[in-house]
Amino acid sequence: MLSPSAPLVLLLHGGLDNLSGKTGLALLRYRPGPILAVVDPAHSGADLEAVTGIHRAVPIVASMAEALPLLKAQADGGERAVAVVGLAPSGGILPAEMGGDLLLALQAGLNLACGLHSRLGDDPVLAAACRGPGQWIWDLRQEPAGLTVATALAADLPCRRVLAVGTDMAVGKMSACLELAAAARRDGIDARFIGTGQAGILIAGQGVPLDAVRVDYAAGAVEAAVLAAALGAGPASLLLIEGQGSLCHPGSTATLPLLRGSQPSDLLLVHRAGQQWVRTRTGAAAVAIPPLAEVIAAYEALAALGRPAGAAAPKPRVRAIALNTAGLDATAAETALAECQESAGLACDDPVRHGGSRLLRALLHLPALSAP
Repeated sequence: MLSPSAPLVLLLHGGLDNLSGKTGLALLRYRPGPILAVVDPAHSGADLEAVTGIHRAVPIVASMAEALPLLKAQADGGERAVAVVGLAPSGGILPAEMGGDLLLALQAGLNLACGLHSRLGDDPVLAAACRGPGQWIWDLRQEPAGLTVATALAADLPCRRVLAVGTDMAVGKMSACLELAAAARRDGIDARFIGTGQAGILIAGQGVPLDAVRVDYAAGAVEAAVLAAALGAGPASLLLIEGQGSLCHPGSTATLPLLRGSQPSDLLLVHRAGQQWVRTRTGAAAVAIPPLAEVIAAYEALAALGRPAGAAAPKPRVRAIALNTAGLDATAAETALAECQESAGLACDDPVRHGGSRLLRALLHLPALSAP
């Protein structure tokens, strides 16, 4: 629904320098289309790269009112701009202070896109302001229509299907998939990314909002998204399925429907360097992340179940590890990568720091590249 060429304004009130803004930060890092402004009063006037480390020339302004002149400067482009809620706060509830900027965006003729549980289209004030010809509010976190229970149909697809799985939530599963997709396309491979969370869907323009789907239909929703993305794909094509949650996290339910619906041919484990405990809510019980060998064995065992009888393809294996080394300097990152690779006995790299080429070669069973 979101055109790749539509100009965006990202609403990141208070989220530009922390994980609550991960949706907007992902768009800044990976969306190829134009982003005209970021709205974050806490960092108005600051340099985007200095705040986020993302090399992209986008001004930071304090309000939608300050962003509108930047939109008018591009008005001759013809395509309607979209104001995108870039926050992913705990609980998925829209911050009250963002309401005025959303209303002003609609009054100025922009479309709205939001991936929170708060549905903007149900707000009577915002709905009344959305009256221009062709103007819309896209609440993407909605269950798709016409879902059915999964039937393992994706197992018969000729293309490779790589599912990212993690040791915790928010460790970089989407980023790893997008970096692998970019590396594959540079090599002339037909690579297709399937978004399953709000940031991935906004970047891809479509996908399945898995956390909005009833549990009985969750695997079926993944299956439908995979089958749709695989139309026309051949044996040399690569589907990269964005992972959600983790088997290690006591509050996560997303991993099993992803495994069942996608019927992966390969798995990519994503882990944050040095992380030993699952990140849970304040006051929750401490939950340790098991040794990676145990995590790998658990994912492979589950992926081997629920497959069609007589399936010719080998059972899915974890082929490589994407290690999130954000926050480490270059020397510490290289040490962490070497230790992880040695202990797990698998190819290991940080695709955000180094690009996805080395991990891609491991997934495709090609000779390894030399260390970067």
